[in-house]
Amino acid sequence: MEFKHQATVTLAEVAEAAGVGESTVSRVLRNHGSFSGKTRERVMAAVDRLGYVPNRIAGTLASTTSRLVAFVIPSLSNIVFADVLRGAGAVLEENRYQAVFSVTDYDLGKEEALAAAMLAWRPAAVMLAGYEHTDATAKMLRASGCRVVELLDLDGDALDIAVGFSNRAAGRDSAAFLLRRGYRRIGYVGHDLSRDTRAGKRFLSFCETLDANGTPLIAREILSGASSVENGRQGLEQLLARATDLDAVYFSNDDMALGGYFHCLARGIAIPSRLAIFGYNGLDIGRAIPQPLSTIRTPRVATGQTAAQLVVANAPPQAIDLGFELIEGATA
Repeated sequence: MEFKHQATVTLAEVAEAAGVGESTVSRVLRNHGSFSGKTRERVMAAVDRLGYVPNRIAGTLASTTSRLVAFVIPSLSNIVFADVLRGAGAVLEENRYQAVFSVTDYDLGKEEALAAAMLAWRPAAVMLAGYEHTDATAKMLRASGCRVVELLDLDGDALDIAVGFSNRAAGRDSAAFLLRRGYRRIGYVGHDLSRDTRAGKRFLSFCETLDANGTPLIAREILSGASSVENGRQGLEQLLARATDLDAVYFSNDDMALGGYFHCLARGIAIPSRLAIFGYNGLDIGRAIPQPLSTIRTPRVATGQTAAQLVVANAPPQAIDLGFELIEGATA
């Protein structure tokens, strides 16, 4: 999909669309002064239709170039996003840009509210995780006039710039690896896939690959809430209570896989001869355990660095595929 950079929607355009004066629009948006309920409805309908975001720095010179880069990310407890920020932060600091961030907790409605709050400061760029946003968020981003960078996914159409890798390919390659190793009774342990859409894409592609090879997924255990080592341990325990003859388990990420690994150690389940374990992300801790984790290593720091470099260079719209690395490890 070709991206056409749009000019920022102005207060005057909102006023024209609503059939009122600019001062009336200003009063409605500030919720100060006199205006009727019908007038407010017309103004807010125009704001929503145009994707207008109030300018919090309207008093600054029009020629001033913003040095602010806003990150709207799902989590800070997940080291994946901390690594992305670390990579981007070094480039932005070197080029005298200021990074600010907000956390959505994988809630697209919260992402919408936070994106609006960030856009109100007219940043040079907004960086978000993945392609999945509410319609209102996408409309605001397109109308904002700033650069938009979507991170850690390439399975979809970018609003402007995208940097990352294919999650569907990661799921497919994970399944193909386990099949090549001779595993046929495979299960899955994961976290909330309706919120973490990138994990959902990996899982779907993983299952499709198994089905195409005549070895459908035997059982799954999907826990509510965020991923964690504890959820991985609990998830594998519950999965094995129902499916006792599994020979391999695919986890939504390394946090969950490490929990599964610790469960096996505690119960005397031999890895990988009795049960193989495969993760995703390639976290450092996965290489430090007695049997290095079999997983997919993702270029998280490089994703942040590349994204920041493209913003600094004011690069044209594009999608950059940084790929990923399959780590054979010792758990599969």
